[in-house]
Amino acid sequence: MSRCAVIAGAGPAGLTAALELLGRTDVRPIVIEADSQVGGIAKTIEYQGNRMDLGGHRFFSKSEWVMRWWESILPIAHSADEPTLHLQYQGRSTHYSPGTQARAAIDRVMLVRKRLSRIFYRRRFFDYPLKLNLQTVRNLGPVYMAQISASYARARLRPRSPETSLEDFLVNRFGDRLYRTFFKDYTEKVWGVPCRDIDAEWGAQRIKGLSISKALKHAMMKPLRQFDTRQKQLETSLIERFLYPKFGPGQMWEEVAARVAARGGEIHLRHRVVNVTREAQTVTAVTVQDVVSGELRPLACDYFISSMPLAELMRYLAPADPRVANTAEHLPYRDFMTAGLLVRRMSPVARAGARQSSNGMPPDNWIYVQESDVKLGRLQVFNNWSPALVADPSTIWLGLEYFCTQGDELWSMSDGSFLAFAAAELEKIGLISQSDVLDGTVVRVPKAYPAYFGNYRDIGCVREYLDGIGNLLPIGRNGMHRYNNQDHSMLAAKAAVDCIATGSTARAQLWAVNAEDDYLETASSEAA
Repeated sequence: MSRCAVIAGAGPAGLTAALELLGRTDVRPIVIEADSQVGGIAKTIEYQGNRMDLGGHRFFSKSEWVMRWWESILPIAHSADEPTLHLQYQGRSTHYSPGTQARAAIDRVMLVRKRLSRIFYRRRFFDYPLKLNLQTVRNLGPVYMAQISASYARARLRPRSPETSLEDFLVNRFGDRLYRTFFKDYTEKVWGVPCRDIDAEWGAQRIKGLSISKALKHAMMKPLRQFDTRQKQLETSLIERFLYPKFGPGQMWEEVAARVAARGGEIHLRHRVVNVTREAQTVTAVTVQDVVSGELRPLACDYFISSMPLAELMRYLAPADPRVANTAEHLPYRDFMTAGLLVRRMSPVARAGARQSSNGMPPDNWIYVQESDVKLGRLQVFNNWSPALVADPSTIWLGLEYFCTQGDELWSMSDGSFLAFAAAELEKIGLISQSDVLDGTVVRVPKAYPAYFGNYRDIGCVREYLDGIGNLLPIGRNGMHRYNNQDHSMLAAKAAVDCIATGSTARAQLWAVNAEDDYLETASSEAA
C-alpha cells in the first residue's frame, strides 16, 4: 500500500472507514484512539461480568448496504424461542432457523430482538410511540384525550410557519397539548435548554417523518405485515425488531478492529491527535501523543479522516477567519452519565400494560422517564437487550441515564454519591426499593450529544472551511457535529472512502448523510 490515511477515532465511523479503505483502495489506515477500547459511544462496558450499552444501540438501518455490512461481520443467529427469520432484499431471500449456526460460532452472532420502548409518566406506562388505545385513554382519561385531539386538529389546520424551532416542529406534528404532555419536559431535560431555542433540524434528523397519522396507519397495518429486519416501510421510531450483537454493540466494533489489524491496518489505543500540519489546503501530517508516556511523534499522511470534535480539530487547523474559529470553538454539546445498578427485583407497577416477570422486571429495552420530579432521563433494562449482558440471570441489570454538562452538579458527584442519588430517584418513582440494590458502577461520557442550538446556527461557515481542505474528511457524530445514529456515521465513512477511491474533492454526498427529512426512510439508490 503506497498511501496512508490517519483516522482520528475508533468509533463506528472511524473503523468503518478503515475497513472500507482496506477493501476498496490502496490506502493503509492508521487509526488513533484515545480510549483503551474501540467502539466510541458504541463500546460495551464490562463491570463484574455484567455488560453495559451506553445509550442503547439498535442494529437496524434502512440502508441495505449497512445491513449487509453488519451481517458480513457478525451473522444472524436465532434462538429456539423465536420464529424463523426471513430476510428478502436485492432479489435474494434468506431463511434463518434455530440450529443453523455452527456451535463454534455461537457467540460471534447477532440476535434478533423484540423492541419495546415505553414512556413512564404519572407513575404509569404509556406506549412509545404513543397509541390511541384503551391503555392510553385509561391512563389519561377521556377528557384529556379529547383535549389532545382538539389540539392536534388545530395544529393540522393552522400549522406554525415558518418552522424554525424544535417546538414548532413538534407542535406541527403532534399538537400543542400532546407536545407539552410527552415531549417538552423530557426534551428539555435532555438538552438543558427550552425547545424553542433548539433548531428544528434536530427534529428532522431524529424524528423525521413520524406523526400521529403515520402511527395510526402503522397500528392498522401491523396484522398484515410479515417480519423483515429491514422493515423499510416503517418510520425509524416505529421499528418493532432489531438485530443486536450477543455481547453488546462493542462486540461488533471489536470484531471490525480485529479485521482491520489482520488486513494490515494499524490501531493505536491510548493515543490522541494533538496537532495537524498542513501546507496551504492540504494536510501533510498529524502529531500523535501516547496518553500513557506522553511521547509525541509525527505521522505523515496522504489523507486525514477525522471524527474528533470540531472544536479540537479547528484549534489545530487555526483558521484565519475569526468567525469560523469562534463558531467551532463554541459549538454546544450535552454530556451523559449512566448509573449501572444491579438489583434483586423491581416493584410491580400498576397499569403497566405489559407482562412483568416474577421478579418485577418489565419487558422494555428502555423506558423514557417523563416524570418532572426526577432528573432521570431514560432507563435501560440490559437483560432485554441480550441475556448475555447479565452475569446472573436471576438479577436485573439496569442503566439509569442522565443528561448533564461537564462540571455541573451531576457530573461533579462522586461515584458513590451519584449511585445513591440514582437509586433514590428510581425508588421515588416506585420502580425499585433501595434495599434491593446489589451493586453499581458509573460511566461518564463527555460530548455524547452534539447540540443544535447556540453557535450551531452558524456551522455552515465551518463546513465550508473544511470542504476547502482537499484531503481532510470529517465523519462521525462529533466529527460532523451531527446527532447521527451509528448507521449514519457508517454511511458518512463510506462516503468519505468513496471520495478517496474516486479522487473526488466534492463533499456534498458526505454532508447529505442524515441531512434530509426522508433520508433512509425509503430505499435509496445508494442502497440498491
